[in-house]
This record gives sequence, C-alpha cells and structure tokens, in this order.
Amino acid sequence: MSETTSVPDRALITASAMLAMLMQTLDSTIANVALPYMQGSMSASRDEVTWVLTSYVIAAAIMTAPVGWMAVRFGRRRLFIGCIAGFTVTSMMCGAAQTLNQLVVFRLMQGMCGAALAPLSQATMLDIYPFSRRAQAMAIFSMGVTMGPIMGPTLGGYLTDLYSWRWVFYVNLPFGILAMTGLALFMPASPAKPELKFSWYGFAMLALGAGALQIMLDRGQELDWFSSQEIWIEATLAGLGFYLFIVHMFTADKPFLSPGLFKDRNFTSGMVMVFCVSSVMLSTAALLAPYLQNLAGYPVYDAGLALAPRGLGTMVSMFVASRLGMKVDQRKIMAVGLLTLGWAMYEMSNWTPDVTQAEMMLALVLQGFSIGLVFNPMSVMAYTTLSPTLRGEGTALQSLSRNIGAAIGISVTSTTLTRGIQVTHADLVAGITPFDRALQAGDAAGRVLDPTTRHGAAMLDSMINHQAQIIAFNNDFRMMTLTIVPPLLLLFLMRRHARG
Repeated sequence: MSETTSVPDRALITASAMLAMLMQTLDSTIANVALPYMQGSMSASRDEVTWVLTSYVIAAAIMTAPVGWMAVRFGRRRLFIGCIAGFTVTSMMCGAAQTLNQLVVFRLMQGMCGAALAPLSQATMLDIYPFSRRAQAMAIFSMGVTMGPIMGPTLGGYLTDLYSWRWVFYVNLPFGILAMTGLALFMPASPAKPELKFSWYGFAMLALGAGALQIMLDRGQELDWFSSQEIWIEATLAGLGFYLFIVHMFTADKPFLSPGLFKDRNFTSGMVMVFCVSSVMLSTAALLAPYLQNLAGYPVYDAGLALAPRGLGTMVSMFVASRLGMKVDQRKIMAVGLLTLGWAMYEMSNWTPDVTQAEMMLALVLQGFSIGLVFNPMSVMAYTTLSPTLRGEGTALQSLSRNIGAAIGISVTSTTLTRGIQVTHADLVAGITPFDRALQAGDAAGRVLDPTTRHGAAMLDSMINHQAQIIAFNNDFRMMTLTIVPPLLLLFLMRRHARG
C-alpha cells in the first residue's frame, strides 16, 4: 500500500487497525491481576504461573523483528488478517486450557501471532493518512499503544472478579472478529513478493539475543541474578546474539534489517525515547497494583479501577498533541510531556498508603497526560525523515524497542523494590533496642510490641516490614523520575518536524 491522500473508507480501516492494536496491547497486562486465580485453578507454584506472562513476552519480542519482511513477502493485508485470526484463535485456546503446560504453550502461540499487530497497525496508519494529518493518525495509534496496558489491569480485575480468569482471554473474540471483518472488507490489498529472500542468520541471531535477554530479565530476580549460573549463560547468549546480529547487519550484502534505519537520527532518537517511556509506563502499572492491594488494602477490582485515570489523561493529551502538532514544534510538546512525567513520578515518590484519592487521581491523570504528549509527537518525528521503503522495518524495530524497554523497566524496578525492602528493613531493625521506651512493657502498647514475646516480635516485625515497603516503593518511583533525562537530551539531536 502506498502513501496517498485519498484512501476510501479510511475511518473504517483506522477503526479496524486500532481494534487489533488494542486487543494486542490489552493482553500485555490484562492477565497480571488474574495470575493468583490461575495459580489456584491449576495448582501451580508462583514461579510456574509467571511463565504465563513470560512466554507471551518472549514470543512477541522474537517475532516482532521479521514483521517488515513478512509484510512485503506475503502482502500487508494478508499478513494483518492472518495474524488477527491466529491471535483470536489462540486467545480462545488460552481460555479453554486445562493444565498449566497447555496455557503456557497457547500463550507462546498467542505472542507469536500478536507480535505483528502493533507494527502493522502503525505502518498502515502512516500510509493511509497524508502528511498534513500525520499527527492525527499517530494520536489515534498512540492511544491504542498506551490505552491497552493502562486499561488491562482494570478490565482484568473486573472480568476475574465478576466471572473467572478465563474471560481475560475470551474477551478478545469480539475484538478479533470485528477487526478481521473490517480489514477484509475495506483495506486495499498489497502485492506479495514471493521472490523476496529471508536472512535466516540475521533473524536467528536477533531472536537469540532478544529471547535470552527476556528470559534473563524474567528469571533474574527469582534466581538472585548473577549468583546463578543460568543467568550468566542467558546473559552471555544475549550479548553474543546481539553482537553477531550487529556485525551481520553492517557487513552482509542483504542484512535482516537495513543499516539505513540507524543512520536517521530522528528514528534512532525516537527508538531510545520509546524504550525509556515504555519502561516507566508499564513498570509503574506493575508497581501500583501491589502497592494498592498490599499496602493500601484495596480489593482487586478497586485497585484496577484506581488506575483508570491514567487512561483519561492519555486520551485528552492525544487530542491536544495532534491539534498542536502542526502549529508548535513537536520537540517542545515532547519536552513539556517529559517534564510533566517527571513531576508526576516525583509526586508519587511522596505517597503513603493513606494518600487521599484526590492526590492519587491528580498524579495518575498527570502521568497519563504526559505519556500522550510524548508518544504522539515522537511517533510523528521518528518517521518524518525516514524513507517510506524502510517504514515496515522501522515500525517493527520500534515495537521491539517498546517491548524490551517494558521488560527491562519491570525487571529493574522489581529488583530494586525487593532489595530496597530488605535493606530498609535491616536499617529500621538496627535502630530498635530494649531501651526504647515505646517497647517497654509499662503500658498496653509496650506489652503488645514487647520483642521478648513471640506475639510482640511478630507484630513488631510486621510493622517494620510495612514501613520498609513504603520506603522502597517511594525510592522506586523516585528512581523512575530520572528516566526522563536521556529523552530530554535526545530532543536536541532530533531534526525539526517539517510542517505540511
């Protein structure tokens, strides 16, 4: 499909592509809140049930890279419809799984089919909208990218609480049918190129690097990172895979990915920005759910509902950014978004479990608003100077950067949270002595917290652990505030967006 200013049924194609996009991004987080129910239903351990998430992420990361080649080889329309069909069918299989092994295998298949949906949606939107409406198109696309992970915990909590965990997969059926029907009826067909060759070596090296990195990030905290031989092996394979892939890309006659992608500084800067912002967006959601449930005492449904204001802020900012995009320098809009994101994260670093709903809503709305101000102009800027012939590879590579950024963000924040709780707990315990008047058994409170008794020691340890968790969460949010620094610096490298 070539870029044009007059595409029939553009609105219907957009709606169908966004349904597919929303379905895929929703599944990146919707199963998180349902994991304890899956664990109980299938008599699995906590470590075993996390493979429900891990298998999906690994498969999606590996299969994102060849999307550009497959779209040209088989035709974008045919590939798009086929991937939606596969994603819908495997979603039903996940919901009907009877054992954990079946569920992990079906999630692996679901991730393989869903990997192409985001880059194909973005490439389609870039092609069917003229340059003058590119900001509007990317606002719609960015809404699908950001709304899915934000809505996932809320919708997952609601479906699990009202029905069962199986419905977090069954909910994809209507989305899939509508998306397939719309694309089959309205999306123009693009010619296939069966003579196009595939670089199996380049794909194998990239798959090795991305797959080993994902497994290392998922297993690292459980195995105490580099004290484990398995993590050393996975880190070595990841480094070797990426190194050989880079050598292949710059030396092969027909590399798996064109080196021209990395010669465009707007696209390269956009990749780094996607990496940083995605790491904050999804790791924040991963931290907020246990914070609200374990520390603030929210039920699972209320915890998911409390995250909804982020989506409201994102929706508003997408439209604001698309309106301003043709009047204001896109880099200025991104700078405002990044500074707002930093401010919101700093406010969250001062939370306690008794934070008022007004304060919580304000911080979450600001965070969602900032994400929209960054993603929309970044999606426009990244493809301003990139050749249309590289667009398919570019959208696939940007999706891969988003997936890896989210995985690293969640892994780093989970590790620092666990270590932070341990260190803070030890520091607080070191300050407690038998000479502390509050712990002396002269009054009722002292008798309850008397560390010389079993009950008193347990109560005291519970209180210390609670405070240690609050401090560790606050430190994590403060650390994420610093994530905005690299994207802010990259704004100076990006070329100004030429307005049509």
